[in-house]
Amino acid sequence: MALEVRTINDNYEKFKKDIHDYLNIDLNSYKERQMKRRIDSLIFKNGCSSYSEYFSKIKGNKSSLDQFMGYFTINVSEFFRNPAQWEVLENLLISEIVPKNQGISAVKIWSAACSTGEEPYSIAMLLDKNFPGKRFEIIATDIDNEILESAKLGIYDEKSVKNVKDEFKRKYLNRTDGGKYQVIDKIKKMVSFRNHDLIKDFYGRNYDLIVCRNVMIYFTEEAKLAIYKKFCSSLKSGGYLFIGSTEQIIKPVELGFKTENSFFYKKVVK
Repeated sequence: MALEVRTINDNYEKFKKDIHDYLNIDLNSYKERQMKRRIDSLIFKNGCSSYSEYFSKIKGNKSSLDQFMGYFTINVSEFFRNPAQWEVLENLLISEIVPKNQGISAVKIWSAACSTGEEPYSIAMLLDKNFPGKRFEIIATDIDNEILESAKLGIYDEKSVKNVKDEFKRKYLNRTDGGKYQVIDKIKKMVSFRNHDLIKDFYGRNYDLIVCRNVMIYFTEEAKLAIYKKFCSSLKSGGYLFIGSTEQIIKPVELGFKTENSFFYKKVVK
């Protein structure tokens, strides 16, 4: 017997407009095939048969709204993901990023689309290890408030900390009664979590480092170009952008960057 292929023939364009009007989220900036597949899966899981029925459920049920936001924001993260790339970052922090700010203001770092917080906490651990007592400003942002609350708690399972060195586990993580790991208060206090939408919200200025990894792959080419331009404007001259291992900036020079290393781009000094 042939497998039943379930399709939704409802108006997806209207659904995107409804979501924009209700949540101020622009689904047009995301790759449609990937996003529609995720939303269709949610529709079936919620026992709905159309986009309009599912949208009504999102509006009328907080758990459905939270579930949609969780799927929409694609929250997958872990500490020191792709360890070799974090070694490059550590060397840059030691040799260039921090030293050039000696005697000036605090080094300013933005972890964009930070998900559950592993990335900004990884940065904080590296900074505390190499520059104990020095002041840093680490801002971590995401579009999902529920995820940000989880990030602030800083509690993680074994899978999330698999790349954390034993030295860091002993120094920066506490075991909970449930066998999980919690980031110590000293590291948590180094990170400030905020809500931010990469598509529509204002970008800050004068960052020494922006880290945005494994997120851009979900955006359209037009949206990616706009985001990279805004990242460049947000960096100081000579500042760095660190992206994911599945991502690449095509023609970085046209955006004001030069390739410094694989997955690392430096804003051209003017």
